[in-house]
Amino acid sequence: MINASLTIDPHFTVGDVNRRLFGSFVEHLGRCVYGGIYEPGHPTADADGFRTDVAELIRELGVSTIRYPGGNFVSGYRWEDGVGPREDRPKRLDLAWHSTETNEIGLDEFASWAAGVDSELMYAVNLGTRGIDAALDVLEYANIPSGTFWSDQRIANGHPQPHNIRMWCLGNEMDGPWQVGHSTPEEYGRIAVKTARAMRQVDPDLELVVCGSSSAHMPTFGEWERIVLEETYDEVDFISCHAYYEPKNDDFASFLASAVDMDRFIEAVVATADHVKALRSSDKTLNISFDEWNVWYQSRYNEVDKITDVADWPTAPRLLEDSYSVMDAVVFGNLMISLLRHADRVTAASLAQLVNVIAPIMTEPGGISWKQTTFFPFALTSQLAHGRSLEVRLQAPTYASDAYGDVSLVDAVATHDEETGDAAVFLVNRSLTEAVTVQIDVSRLGDVSVVSAQTLHDDDIHARNTLEDPERVGLKENTSASIAGGIVSITLPAVSWTAVAVR
Repeated sequence: MINASLTIDPHFTVGDVNRRLFGSFVEHLGRCVYGGIYEPGHPTADADGFRTDVAELIRELGVSTIRYPGGNFVSGYRWEDGVGPREDRPKRLDLAWHSTETNEIGLDEFASWAAGVDSELMYAVNLGTRGIDAALDVLEYANIPSGTFWSDQRIANGHPQPHNIRMWCLGNEMDGPWQVGHSTPEEYGRIAVKTARAMRQVDPDLELVVCGSSSAHMPTFGEWERIVLEETYDEVDFISCHAYYEPKNDDFASFLASAVDMDRFIEAVVATADHVKALRSSDKTLNISFDEWNVWYQSRYNEVDKITDVADWPTAPRLLEDSYSVMDAVVFGNLMISLLRHADRVTAASLAQLVNVIAPIMTEPGGISWKQTTFFPFALTSQLAHGRSLEVRLQAPTYASDAYGDVSLVDAVATHDEETGDAAVFLVNRSLTEAVTVQIDVSRLGDVSVVSAQTLHDDDIHARNTLEDPERVGLKENTSASIAGGIVSITLPAVSWTAVAVR
């Protein structure tokens, strides 16, 4: 048996666990909106056409914020197309995903729906094909109570109360050559700072997110952040990070260590932001909105799903409908550990995406909805991680990975809520073959007991939940957990994610 140990001390804190860490993302892409959250005629549809079975799962998932409407989609989006009487809304070509957008759902419908699933709306403006005027117009429509052209239009459209959106993204992935309106960092930085200043003239308390590189592996990474932040630092509150992971050439050992890459990515962006802070002699510390992250089989999209026929512009096609395995969920849970480990600077995050499209929730038209394997670590972490993230002292064997060198066989993070006394430990075992017994020293928390220990694991690491077998995989009680003398002992099966709650 392999052994590891870690120590938890509530005095060694990283930062507060912001509830916005448990955000998600809904883009007008594939069946995320149409056929996902919205399906008029479905047996569970409400009066507005939204699936109540899906809404119930989203509440169970514990999603705090939802980024909308994109994503790549937003860089060609005319927000005005999605408001007013549905019969008057135009259909448009969506260049981002080579689809037809019907505009049946827009800002008003989505804002009302998001409130209904207890989530805060985080809105992205188009800085690809549009700019300052359109950003000011949608801000006026969304947030001004009344008495102006766009606020009165909202009222006339049946929404007398403003949506009061606080968090706004200034475009999306503007360094990506695939992006409509792809920019240099100098071009983007100038339009972003002008837009930010104009929006702050309407409301100085808005929280604004400037685009970082679309990936840590872009050739623009690092220099993009520096140049953009030198333009925008004083006017924004967050810089975005985006990261997706998939196994390459069946290198599962490296895939299971993907969080190592996320850690390095976050720390590099923090270093760049703090460099600009020093250059400007600023008192402000910029935080990270990690507003796209997930396991995504991008190679499958590029090889199978991508629509290239110039005559084919389907409506809500099946795109990016990845089916997630147990191994995928373990990596996913480890990415959540990375986010919590950096809670002092990562104060918002958005799982991309929410329904059908690389998502924890899947639906069948006219049929059932079900939980993917990734649903479980997200929902349980959202439920248990409160208070502050803690520095843990972890001792564990290492293994060699081709992508990241020697990495720890076990990864872990802990949280502690001083008010309630509740604490949680989240752990992964990255070994493909061996179980690990972990001794967790919780003596510094006082006289506590194990409330629950739940593990995601299956003897078949490729097992997944499907339409035909929607409950194949789920969390199981880890009966190996015990506590004696302030030490929690637990065995982690190979390729597993575990959450331990103590009180």
